[in-house]
Amino acid sequence: MDRIRVLVVDGHRIFAESLATALTAEQDVEAMAVGSVPAALSQLERGPYDVLLLDADLDGAAAGENSLIASARERHPTLRAVMLAACDDPARAALSLTAGASGWVAKDSSLARLLQVVRGVLRGETHVPPALLTGVLRELHRDRRHRSEHERLIESLTPRELEVLRCMLAGLGRKAVAERLYLSPHTVRTHMQNVLGKLGVHSTLAAVALARRAGVPPAD
Repeated sequence: MDRIRVLVVDGHRIFAESLATALTAEQDVEAMAVGSVPAALSQLERGPYDVLLLDADLDGAAAGENSLIASARERHPTLRAVMLAACDDPARAALSLTAGASGWVAKDSSLARLLQVVRGVLRGETHVPPALLTGVLRELHRDRRHRSEHERLIESLTPRELEVLRCMLAGLGRKAVAERLYLSPHTVRTHMQNVLGKLGVHSTLAAVALARRAGVPPAD
């Protein structure tokens, strides 16, 4: 029988190792524990893993940063992610689901409940505690509304301004954008100012954050 391979990622290493040991005691589960995002990314490359159990406090999505879930699932499309949360938080749960998570479960849940979630997400199920469901649905609806507003702002950009924005998403500075698009630095500066003005923001970081929420892909 093929065993379910689980990677437990938690900043409290003793908790992560204890949970991995408890999971591995099941006949159909094999678990490994790590204590940081870099260690998780490294371990995933050595996979394959079926399920990622991730400490919600370690994922960057809630802070507006790159999400480990999103990057991990981009590299490993069949991977299913479940957030391990110390407290109920509808907004953070919604962000995690948007980033690609398949579940949100309390850290103090029973082993039986956690196993139910692990096996369930592999069947294509999404698991959210009933007490959180209404709040999560409200947050997802709000996020869709904001996303539509952001998409309308993105549509106001010219093709060249959109190219510049995609370069900004890729982390390129003004000089690098100029070299990539065969433009002068002065012209790139003008385009960047136009992008900020049309998006209604005052910094490159804010423009990048809005573009990400609108689903704009970075330049290749």
